[in-house]
Amino acid sequence: MESTTYPGTTEEILVPFIESIPDSSRITHHASLFTIGENVFIGYSPEREDPGNKSFTTKTIPKVVSGVTQNCLELTKKLYDQIVDQTVPVSSPKVAEMTKIMENIHRAVNIGLVNELKMMADKMDIDIFEVINAAATKPFGFTPYYPGPGLGGHCIPIDPFYLTWKAKEVGMNTRFIELAGEINTNMPKYVVQKVGEALNSVGKSINGSRILILGLAYKKNVYDSRESPSFTIMELLMAKGADVNYSDPHLPKAPKIRKFNYDLTSIELTVENIKSFDLLLLLTNHDDFNYNLIEKYAKLLVDTRGKYKASEKVVTA
Repeated sequence: MESTTYPGTTEEILVPFIESIPDSSRITHHASLFTIGENVFIGYSPEREDPGNKSFTTKTIPKVVSGVTQNCLELTKKLYDQIVDQTVPVSSPKVAEMTKIMENIHRAVNIGLVNELKMMADKMDIDIFEVINAAATKPFGFTPYYPGPGLGGHCIPIDPFYLTWKAKEVGMNTRFIELAGEINTNMPKYVVQKVGEALNSVGKSINGSRILILGLAYKKNVYDSRESPSFTIMELLMAKGADVNYSDPHLPKAPKIRKFNYDLTSIELTVENIKSFDLLLLLTNHDDFNYNLIEKYAKLLVDTRGKYKASEKVVTA
């Protein structure tokens, strides 16, 4: 098993299921067809991928491996040793499951922290991206995380709450996870508020304005739109009366996802098209966007990714 899940899944669900498969060839009524570690082997090795990151491949990313028994661990390790450069054996599937979920929680909590700091810095008229880049020059004790319009992808917004659910079995509350989730979930509302403020500054309202969303994918240079905050932001803007379209070089047609199904196609970023919108809203910082063209011809621009410096027509959010 490779899927991210709560600690205990392999041993509490998969093992009893395998052990419950009856051996119809044996007379003993309760005999199992399989003996784990002898004729069937169960391992857990969590997937580690970073879509769009060209610095790493499946082969070069170290792979955590575990097994229900020592034989299971050895065979799981042998399997992945054929595929990846480095395997990292751990003592049990629970440890491997907790390792993966901790990696995702680490990102979710730190992104929640920097999103909160972004909102605070905005109130103080401080560029949070300049702050982060300056702090990142410290060669120890600091890892840069960057704010955005909210969390997306199938992993980071969802997986940490598997542990939140499991923690209740042992009488624990995961306060950091839940607080980070609350902050990250509310970021689309903050972005829409900044859009409203930007339009108000030029005597317009969201209602009746033509707004172009730049980027539907949840992160740059990928086509994955699962849980992307762009869809939530589009919904909030439409509910306030905006005429909303989008441009995304990786998504020519807006895909149907869990909660949303918009009948829209990507707008080409020509000079004429850019000029025709009251406001452009940068949500996904794809490398394929022509940022100079966007800044030159946009009437008004709200930037959630730190690509631009604030100016008369650029609002950072």
